[in-house]
Amino acid sequence: MNQKSLAILFVTVTLFSLRGQSPADEPATPVAADSVTNSPIDFVRDVQPLLEKSCIRCHGPDKQKGGLRLDVRESAFTQGDAFAPNVIAGKSDESPLISFVTGTGDLTMPPDGERLSATEIATLKSWIDQGANWPDSAAGRLANKSDLWSLKALISPPVPLPDEVAKSGSNAIDAFIQQKRTELKLRSNPEADRRTLICRVYLTLTGLPPEPAEVDQFVADPDPKAYETLVDRLLDSPRYGERWARHWLDAVHFAETHGNDQDRIREHAWPYRDYLIQAFNDDKPYSQFVQEQIAGDALFPDDPRKTAALGFLAAGPWDESSLRDIREDTLDRQIARYLDRDDMLANVINNFCSLTVQCARCHDHKFDPITQHDYYALQAVFSGVERANRQYDLDPAVHQQRKSLTRTKRELEQRSAEQLARLKTPEVQQEVAAWEAGLQSREARWVVVEGESFTSSDGASLSRQGDGSILSSGPRPDKDTVTVVWTPSSIAGSTESPPLLEVDSHHVDSSTNKFASLQRITAIRLEVLTDDSLPHTGPGRQDNGNLHLSEFELFVDDQPVPLINPSADFNQQDWDISKAIDQNEATAWGIHPRQGSPHHAVFELRTPIEVHKPDNSGPIKLESPPSDQPLVTPTSLRFVLKQRHGMGHLIGRFRLLVTDASPPVRASEFPIEITTILSISNDQRSDAQRTELALYQQLELVNRSLAALPSPHFIYAAAADFEPDGALRPPPGPRPVHVLHRGDIRHPRAEALPGGLSCLTGLPSRFELAENAPESARRAALANWIVSRENVLTWRSIVNRVWHHHFGRGLVPTLNDFGHMGEQPSHPELLDWLAIQFRDRGQSLKQLHRMILTSQTYRQSSAVTLPTAQDADVDREDIAATIDADNRFLWRMNRTRLDAESLRDSILAISGRLDLRMGGPVRSPFRPSTGNPRHPSRRLREF
Repeated sequence: MNQKSLAILFVTVTLFSLRGQSPADEPATPVAADSVTNSPIDFVRDVQPLLEKSCIRCHGPDKQKGGLRLDVRESAFTQGDAFAPNVIAGKSDESPLISFVTGTGDLTMPPDGERLSATEIATLKSWIDQGANWPDSAAGRLANKSDLWSLKALISPPVPLPDEVAKSGSNAIDAFIQQKRTELKLRSNPEADRRTLICRVYLTLTGLPPEPAEVDQFVADPDPKAYETLVDRLLDSPRYGERWARHWLDAVHFAETHGNDQDRIREHAWPYRDYLIQAFNDDKPYSQFVQEQIAGDALFPDDPRKTAALGFLAAGPWDESSLRDIREDTLDRQIARYLDRDDMLANVINNFCSLTVQCARCHDHKFDPITQHDYYALQAVFSGVERANRQYDLDPAVHQQRKSLTRTKRELEQRSAEQLARLKTPEVQQEVAAWEAGLQSREARWVVVEGESFTSSDGASLSRQGDGSILSSGPRPDKDTVTVVWTPSSIAGSTESPPLLEVDSHHVDSSTNKFASLQRITAIRLEVLTDDSLPHTGPGRQDNGNLHLSEFELFVDDQPVPLINPSADFNQQDWDISKAIDQNEATAWGIHPRQGSPHHAVFELRTPIEVHKPDNSGPIKLESPPSDQPLVTPTSLRFVLKQRHGMGHLIGRFRLLVTDASPPVRASEFPIEITTILSISNDQRSDAQRTELALYQQLELVNRSLAALPSPHFIYAAAADFEPDGALRPPPGPRPVHVLHRGDIRHPRAEALPGGLSCLTGLPSRFELAENAPESARRAALANWIVSRENVLTWRSIVNRVWHHHFGRGLVPTLNDFGHMGEQPSHPELLDWLAIQFRDRGQSLKQLHRMILTSQTYRQSSAVTLPTAQDADVDREDIAATIDADNRFLWRMNRTRLDAESLRDSILAISGRLDLRMGGPVRSPFRPSTGNPRHPSRRLREF
């Protein structure tokens, strides 16, 4: 390279270097944060660009994390799920927005990407400290959630082209449909042939195909009204109720098992299915249909059959593990209860009002005008019920008797002032005296079995105690079988009376010669007793004091003696005393959770054993009383207590007794407190003891009266009064429900009052109820709120749902969502016209079906004819298939697939194997198992 070239290169490099360091391209010198603090901040110039750069992607029009928008002044200043208000004018140190961007609070923002610089943070702080001025010109605006088509008042639109409708023989539905088709230049299809029509309407109304003979007869029928007659006949068919009940069962997610992990069978869910079938066949007015399913017990108290309708509220899944099997005082139990009510209220509002109210559980609904307070107001409606097997009677007279007795029982159990005063009256005290005298006259006398020997099969140490009981101690085997042998000589020769038993002492014979009056053995009493040496004082040896008696057996010598009618003073859930004589060692009697107290069981002998003493020195003979022939001249009686469940569920201390009392002989269920009072003479009792005894006697009287009534029916339904099931117990009344901040059970806010939605004009958003109103009053108020003439959602929802099942798609395709995220109605005028006609003209579903099915719109052919290359003269824009490919505007009838149930039933009907019997429990594909009753085995081959 020559010198000239080097010079040129030097000059060029120098020029480029000088250009790169020009003032315009030099990096800006950072502005000190302190200088920002003293400068006036303009929102549009200084703050809005910062928000757009770092915040709007998560807190803007497309996404609102945490319920916060920072492009709209109202939202930025007042909204946010957890930290509102996020901007506190004049107080940057207290504004959550500043703690977020500085990373000094619970959250750091933005969570990813470039963080704000110190200067930008200083700008935000200065803007807030200077008053957070946000000019109206840049304030933005939130969408009006209440501007929603489904919330607008129902106004009956005029029927288009009434003269043409009258001339053509079509109905008003066709007029509205044709008006829209005319606007879009769509041509309707001709009517389908009769063979197609009869198959279509049969499957629509009954879910079954017509018989071939019926098809031929209909096709050949010259009557121009043959189709209308067919529709009426099918609406009167019992198959109609079955078909449309099935649609409703699908909508309310009905099942006959609980779902979730345990999925236990609901044995009493089926009456709700039968109720629906009857309701559809009877064409029950829709308002009544709604009311009965939410509050039939409250709104129709004199018709107990309405109780079956409450199966609607319990139709969905139920978390048995959390709502039955864990303690009441746990956080998980409370969470599960809120979630369970969520399913109830969503089922109600989704199906009757077509709004997604459940989206407001953690915050106000993002898109629809449903507040979080509205959501918890609906939760409060159902706060007094659980899902359980609920009693009801088909006979109204029996229903009234049971209702009266149940009310008295509840008042006695709650010790109402009125009942406590009644217990002290002379009339009641006379009843108590007569009852007590009757007890003494039929009291069984029990004689202690003083076994000659008692052995443990698995190595436990057994020792006789002073009261004749046997204590198990020493090493605790996993399982055990205890055998007690009692010989006739010991029966005859024993004259000492054992010490009286501390519990139920008035039952033990204390005579000097125990067997002077013992003529026969009719029953055996097994007492399991507490002892300080046992865990939790027993009476079992398991760590929690429980026990499991697998089998209890009696032998005369080596001949087994059948035991019958077992009874006990207490039975553990699913481990009752009958399991001790079922000849199945996998089952057992247990006493959980009543450990720490003595218990007893009584077993009757199928054939009493007669005790004879020919002379004072001879042996005792035992005979069967129906025969003069001796059963045996025994050498021993042998009592066997099998405890084979395992895990140390052994009896810690027990005593055996026998009696000659005439059957029936049952276990005494007297509480210890009542036993103590009975042992005191009446003149020595205090007023409190007399009241306590009268309370017990009156409760027993009520319980006997209830037991004498015909057996009640059961329905798995919403219930406030039911038999406890494990830890699931009737609520004491409506439980308090709180608005949960962000849906978190750990952050309750204000208590919610029962109510509906505040977005419906003309209807109260909260219910006016008496202070001590029963929980059913809340459900009744909600039912009446839903069926109010002013509730525009209800009437639009049901006619749209029926339309959907006829055409395969509703006028609003999103059946359960009439909100902003749902679809708009294709024919809004028709929807409102149908809703008003249905609401104001009897609310007959059958009449609605008839109107739709006889329309020309429904009777159209479903054929689609596309233009071909030879159709040059055809205006392609007038071809419906190219303008409305998905047939939203019904220029033809939709082709709909058979649902699974209709396909199955059609195959069975054609093959002659369809069972048309109605009502009652479903034939189950399960068989009861001898193990866990919650998990029965399948028998699919037999199904």
